[in-house]
Amino acid sequence: MMLVKAVDLYMERNGVTLFEKVSLEIREGERLALIGRNGVGKTTLLQVLLGKAEPGGGQINRIMALEEWGSLAQQADADCGLTVLEYVLSSRVELYSLRERLRALEEQLGQEGTSSESVLDAYSELLDKYSAQGGYDWELQAERSLKQLGLDRPLWELPLSALSGGQKTRAQLAAAIVREPRFMMLDEPTNHLDEAALHWLEQWMAAYRGTILYVSHDRAFIDRTATAVLELSPTGCRRYPGGYSDFIAQKELERRTLEQQVKKQEQEREKLLASIRRYAEWFQQAHRAAGQNDFLRSKSKKNVSRMHAKEAALEQLDRSKAQLPKEPAPLKLKLEAEGSLASTLLRMEEVSFAYDGGSPLFQGLSLSINRGDRLAVIAPNGSGKTTLLKLAASALSPLSGSVTVNPQTRIGYFEQELRLLKSGETLLDSLLALPNMTQSEARTILGCFLFRKDDVYKRISELSMGEKCRAAFLRLYFGKANLLIIDEPTNYLDVETREQIEESLLHYPGAVMLVTHDQYFVRRAANRLLLLDGSGGCTLYDGGYDEYVSAGPERVLKPLSAEAQALHNDREAVRLRLTQLMCSPEPMGEQEREEILNEIRHLRSQLE
Repeated sequence: MMLVKAVDLYMERNGVTLFEKVSLEIREGERLALIGRNGVGKTTLLQVLLGKAEPGGGQINRIMALEEWGSLAQQADADCGLTVLEYVLSSRVELYSLRERLRALEEQLGQEGTSSESVLDAYSELLDKYSAQGGYDWELQAERSLKQLGLDRPLWELPLSALSGGQKTRAQLAAAIVREPRFMMLDEPTNHLDEAALHWLEQWMAAYRGTILYVSHDRAFIDRTATAVLELSPTGCRRYPGGYSDFIAQKELERRTLEQQVKKQEQEREKLLASIRRYAEWFQQAHRAAGQNDFLRSKSKKNVSRMHAKEAALEQLDRSKAQLPKEPAPLKLKLEAEGSLASTLLRMEEVSFAYDGGSPLFQGLSLSINRGDRLAVIAPNGSGKTTLLKLAASALSPLSGSVTVNPQTRIGYFEQELRLLKSGETLLDSLLALPNMTQSEARTILGCFLFRKDDVYKRISELSMGEKCRAAFLRLYFGKANLLIIDEPTNYLDVETREQIEESLLHYPGAVMLVTHDQYFVRRAANRLLLLDGSGGCTLYDGGYDEYVSAGPERVLKPLSAEAQALHNDREAVRLRLTQLMCSPEPMGEQEREEILNEIRHLRSQLE
């Protein structure tokens, strides 16, 4: 059964075409992943389909009434004034209204002198109606959804505005799930979800009896959940059956087929041009040889007719000529670092931290970040990953212990909430405020970050979430930090941009401390893992993510005690000195050579 059919949708923003000729069909039971580059209009298309934005042209035929649709936006309405639990319950308007009326009557009954028979009758009647409509099951479902998405009971009575960005996303997702619409539209549902919550969401989507259209850049999630991929571009929307890997394989097949078609057409064009030149030469030779003989002159004109036929064929070929698609420009990000002679850039010793009234997130944590480290922090949501990064960036102070930053260390901090961006500034003005920055240089740099033409005049507050992430990376670009502390850098970024950032971090000469839920990102970017258990325990794994997974139960985890960390630091210092000696030029003098050999033997014995 067809649920939605859109034909030739057109949308513009500030006079600039966002997308056009967008046609799509959504059928019952499908799981459709909508993908596309940041800024192409994925969120806008969802708003258009929901009826919250009017397209500039085209038609939408909604077979299912909008009342039966559900949606998850990228950002929750934090100013709604509701607690977390109330926000989730309010997604079912009729049941929530009954619940509020019951609470009002309960308050009346609790007041002295108001427990009249009429109030009792009204309360009893309303209670029967609430129970008959499954009100109590609905409340249990709301609580269960919150728990399974990692929002425990102590958070339920907090105002929604008090939650972090990731917690708001999970509250929204719980609200959408509890409503149980027949057709669900989800905008970036995987952002901020840890591995357990992500697994639960995948199971829920598999069991869900309705239809889902979702925006996501999580490649593994799309592979595991999508029945088809919709690729949105400025010139249309194409459907590819299967998950993300299937989509990539089909795109590669399309590219190769098109390249062969273009090559074949070029060969055909060369043949036609050669024929045209040949017939033109024959006509000229025959015409000169015929002289004034009308018969021979008439005979030579046959070559002209043949030449015109070939010219017509060439025109037809050029009109129907296949064109290789113009590849969109990639993000050009090369992160530079100021040099540092120090081997240890940052050290935490016996660090403990807890928020007011809460349980300790860390107790006695000792950790060093050394040159060349690509340390990924892996833990369930609520375990303190962001808090740990804030401690490292000196945005928070520990309750006990110390965080020591080497004087030669220059920290670049990317926070997931993006609050360091100045919302009132334009992109261009933010760069022109830098010393010795010219408008030409600023425009060139913004172009490298995919902000072109009039985009440079956008205020930060007007940017999409993906564009804000790119703007935040501008700060790192100019910081020349030798230690990057990065919290969820890939949220809201399209796949191509994620891969460019992964590549830039692989070639970054400094050290990186990273939090991300993107397994692809961790696999490519990390060479050490820090694992938090959520109860204050921390362990270190010296190796990448694939190595960690394949090692299984036999993997060697190092408790981060002060003694273990000191031993690790000493070992790394010995290895560094040994490497320096082995790579140094051979000394000229015999005595100096003997001294170096003795030191090498001594260092090797220390390591053993």
